[in-house]
Amino acid sequence: MPDLIRILVPLVNPNENESLLARLAVKEGQQVKKGELLAVFETTKSTFDLLSEAAGYIKGICASEGDLLKTGELLCYLAERADEMLPKSVRSEPSKPAVQSTGDLRITQPALVYAQAHGIDLGIFPAGQLITEKMVKEITSTSLPKINADVLIIYGGGGHAKSLIDLIRAEGKYRIHGILDDGIASGSQIMGVPVLGDGSLLSELRRQGIGLAVNAVGGIGSIAPRLKVYERLRLANFGFPTVIHPRAFVEPTAVLGEGGQLFFNAYIGSEVKIGFGCIVNTGAIISHDCILGDYVNISPGAILAGAVTVNERSLVGMGVTVNLNVSIGAGSRVGNSATVKADIPENGVVRAGTIWPVDASG
Repeated sequence: MPDLIRILVPLVNPNENESLLARLAVKEGQQVKKGELLAVFETTKSTFDLLSEAAGYIKGICASEGDLLKTGELLCYLAERADEMLPKSVRSEPSKPAVQSTGDLRITQPALVYAQAHGIDLGIFPAGQLITEKMVKEITSTSLPKINADVLIIYGGGGHAKSLIDLIRAEGKYRIHGILDDGIASGSQIMGVPVLGDGSLLSELRRQGIGLAVNAVGGIGSIAPRLKVYERLRLANFGFPTVIHPRAFVEPTAVLGEGGQLFFNAYIGSEVKIGFGCIVNTGAIISHDCILGDYVNISPGAILAGAVTVNERSLVGMGVTVNLNVSIGAGSRVGNSATVKADIPENGVVRAGTIWPVDASG
């Protein structure tokens, strides 16, 4: 690639020539991979994830979170080398201050959706300013009751929910208030737990002080429904406890992220790091120094040798064996009983019962 690539503010909405820098996902000098998230922009109509067009190093960041930026403005540079020098004019240019719009009330689409879901009167916000989702959430959080730390709901009523019901009952830490499912009629029961209705009840439950949820949408066929449930729960201000079967074993040096699910006879080894929303199913072994990214699903009986990295949104099937120091790329799927001996690229697929890498000569 050229020595320096100009990263510009994208055109998020053809009808608006400016957008809010809602999230800046990188820091000055940070090394990034191709396709890695750089920033999130919001307009009154939509949200846009800006991804890196190449691998490189972030240089000369010209904006901060909360800035209102015009389409085509310079956000930063992407350098080929860590020691690449910027043009002198850029090095002397200070970061832009946050900018406020003028005129009638303007609100980003995520903020509007959140406000409508929680029945928030938009008249409480000042005119002449772009209202963001963060601002709306801050208003909401001050008016909601404290979360009952002993009660949770389960979102999803399929087979994975049944396993979670038994896990939660065995752990004995939480009382299950009920199940929400977008396809099962309210009034029915699953293993003695009432189905309350669909996701439209989240706001009302939160106003009752129920604010912990376990995601029972497993996402085996597609992870998208599981991620959608997490987003819906976040919008309703729910928290995500990690539930651990009493027969799972976690070494004291392991670090567990929120929203995890550790089932019967799962083993989490020394200095393992587990991200948000991970499933480590029955009898799975995560050996020392392994890293699981967010939303990773480790199926029953899978074995990860030491220092294995499983990047976000990946699925490792039943009975899979992964060798020492292997990295599994984000969004990958490893079929049941496969053996993985080398790195798997992003969104890679290893078929069930095979050995990776495949011997092309055979």
